[in-house]
Amino acid sequence: MQLELVHPNSFILRQKCENFDFKNLKFDPINFAQEMIKFMYEHNGIGLAANQIGFNVNVFCMRGSPENFVCYNPRIVDHGEEVVTLEEGCLTYPYLIIPLKRYKSIKVRFNTPNGDILTKKFSDMTARVVQHEMMHLNGQLFWEGISRTQFERARKKNNLNISYNGMIYQKHEKRKKIIHPDENCWYVS
Repeated sequence: MQLELVHPNSFILRQKCENFDFKNLKFDPINFAQEMIKFMYEHNGIGLAANQIGFNVNVFCMRGSPENFVCYNPRIVDHGEEVVTLEEGCLTYPYLIIPLKRYKSIKVRFNTPNGDILTKKFSDMTARVVQHEMMHLNGQLFWEGISRTQFERARKKNNLNISYNGMIYQKHEKRKKIIHPDENCWYVS
């Protein structure tokens, strides 16, 4: 299976992913889990959502110790009260580093690749990764919830051509050319 990251402007990143139906398999969930983990490691990620590689299915993987995790149809069922702010990045938007608040601990119910249902508590960095990947699966950008001012500060710090709504653009004289892989390019004044 040949996987690749979708373009940051792809509509699939803004759509809520569909739950995986273990009773009506469209692909082998165990093989797909292995391929996602392999891709994540090849791209030096600590987490990866299926829609980042073009699959509209509710599944993500993340590095873990002593084992990696692949979560089908995850949902957060509880969280602690403590919130921690740390800088976060994303494979889809490289070089965009933003300080974000996340719950320090969460409890997640999910299916394993073989269909079993588990409820597991994650804390610290693994809780952060789960929350980040679940934002992807819900069609949200990882920085949603921060102010435009905070976003602009992070964007300018690394001289990135990206808008608050996640569109990558190239500057042309007095116009911005939005690069869009799903349709023809269009221009915004």
